[in-house]
Amino acid sequence: MKILRNIILAIAIMLTIPLIVALFTKKEYQVEREITINKPQQDVFNYIKMLKNQPNYSKWAMEDPNAKMDYKGTDGTVGFVSAWESGNKKVGKGEQQITNITGSRMDVALHFIKPFEGRANAYFSTDAISPTQTKVKWGMTGKMNYPMNFMLLVVNMDNMLGSDLSVGLTNLKNNLEK
Repeated sequence: MKILRNIILAIAIMLTIPLIVALFTKKEYQVEREITINKPQQDVFNYIKMLKNQPNYSKWAMEDPNAKMDYKGTDGTVGFVSAWESGNKKVGKGEQQITNITGSRMDVALHFIKPFEGRANAYFSTDAISPTQTKVKWGMTGKMNYPMNFMLLVVNMDNMLGSDLSVGLTNLKNNLEK
């Protein structure tokens, strides 16, 4: 009986420690990558703001080219919604909505439904370096509520999401510079 009690106590402590640590762990994450594209800024921004173009460069969209897509509204304008559903667990189900377009920046609200529920915000910004070169930034911010924020200690969001953003930006550069 004493051994069983000690085992149960050890398991309880092992489950409790991460919950206590999560109380003091950050809940927000922010990831950003950038690339220079040899095209005029307005050409690049006009391409990026069209969410229907994302399957041509986004690593996540390319994971399942057969994902079911649904669109609502006028692409490239505030309020446009792009929804996806895939049997591929890396892609899952979700939607994104353009929430703001100002000058050379577009903000998008992301709602992930499967394989996990979550929300994040993404943005694209373009800055002219010269008449024929544009710096593109792609970033994402989000929040993981308690106790899931404990995962931010285990998973490096900057590496995980950052590598996917970098792949997408490289694909975007290759497509636009053809």
